[in-house]
Amino acid sequence: MRIVVLDGYALNPGDLSWEALEALGDCKVYDRTAADQTVHRAAGAEILLTNKTVLSGEMLDQLPDCKYIGVLATGFNIVDTDAAVAKGIVVANVPTYSTLSVAQMVFAHLLNLVHHVGDHSRTAREGKWTSSPDFCYWDYPLIELAGKTMGVIGLGRIGQATAKLAAAFGMNVIGYDNNPAAIEAADCTPVQLDELLAVSDVITLHCPLTDATERMINAECLSRMKPSAFLINTSRGPLVDQQALADALNAGQIAGAGLDVLCAEPPPGDNPLLSARNCCITPHIAWATREARERLIDTSVENVRAFLSGARQNVVNGR
Repeated sequence: MRIVVLDGYALNPGDLSWEALEALGDCKVYDRTAADQTVHRAAGAEILLTNKTVLSGEMLDQLPDCKYIGVLATGFNIVDTDAAVAKGIVVANVPTYSTLSVAQMVFAHLLNLVHHVGDHSRTAREGKWTSSPDFCYWDYPLIELAGKTMGVIGLGRIGQATAKLAAAFGMNVIGYDNNPAAIEAADCTPVQLDELLAVSDVITLHCPLTDATERMINAECLSRMKPSAFLINTSRGPLVDQQALADALNAGQIAGAGLDVLCAEPPPGDNPLLSARNCCITPHIAWATREARERLIDTSVENVRAFLSGARQNVVNGR
C-alpha cells in the first residue's frame, strides 16, 4: 500500500512523528507540493493525504490508483469531492482536533485588544516605563470583559467552546446560527443577526465558508456594530469583506479587530488589513498548538487504518 503525504510540513515541521502512518504502508512525506508537482508525486499512490494541496477533478483523472484521500484538516474544499465520488474515492477529514485551541485563540486576540499586552510590553522594553514619572502608565483604554456582550456567529463545536469561555469571563453570551440543532446545543441566548450586530461588544465568527456566508461581514453589517465593538475572525478569511473592514477600522467605525485568517494566505503586501488601525493579525495559527496537531495526526492515522480494514470514519463525500 503506497501512501503519499503531499504537504506535511505545516502540520509537522519536525516536532511530531509520522511513525504510526509509516507503519501502515510504503509512506512518502513531502514538506510541500506545488500544483505542477502534485500529479507526479501522487502517481501510483492508493492513499493520499493533503492539507492545503489542491486535488482537482482534472488531477484525479490522472491518478487511477487513488482510492482514499485524507484531508489533514477540517475543511475539505481543496478536494473535488464530486469527482472523487464519481471515481469511487473515499474522502475523509478530521473534524474536531482544534476546537479548544481555536477557542483559546479567540481570547488571545480579545485579551490583546482590551489590554494591548504586546504594545505595552514593547514600549516598556523601549524604555518608556524606565523614564515614566509614575509607577505605571497605559497608552490605550483598558477594558474589563465581565458584563460585556459577546456575539457568536456560528454555533458549531468551536462556537460553543468559545461561548463557554466567554461565560467564564463573566460575559453575556448571545449567538446566531441558521441551524436549529446548533442553537439548541449552544449554551447562550439565541438572537437574530441584526440584533447580534447591534448589541455585541465583541463579535466572533465561527461559520463554514459557503456561498451564503462569503463576505457576510460587509460594509452594511459593520455599520450596524457599536463604535466600541471588536471583531474576531479565527474561522475563514473570506467571511469578511477585507476592504470594508479596513475602512471601518480606519474611520473608527468599530474599535478593533483580531484576525487569524485572511482571504489569501499568505497575503499579498497590499492587503488593506495589514496597515489598518488597531487590527491585530496572526498567521493562521489558531489550529497549530502541539496538542491539536498531535490529535490531527492521530485521527488521520485512525481514519486510514479504518479505511484499510474496510470501515469508514469521518468520511465527507458519502462513499
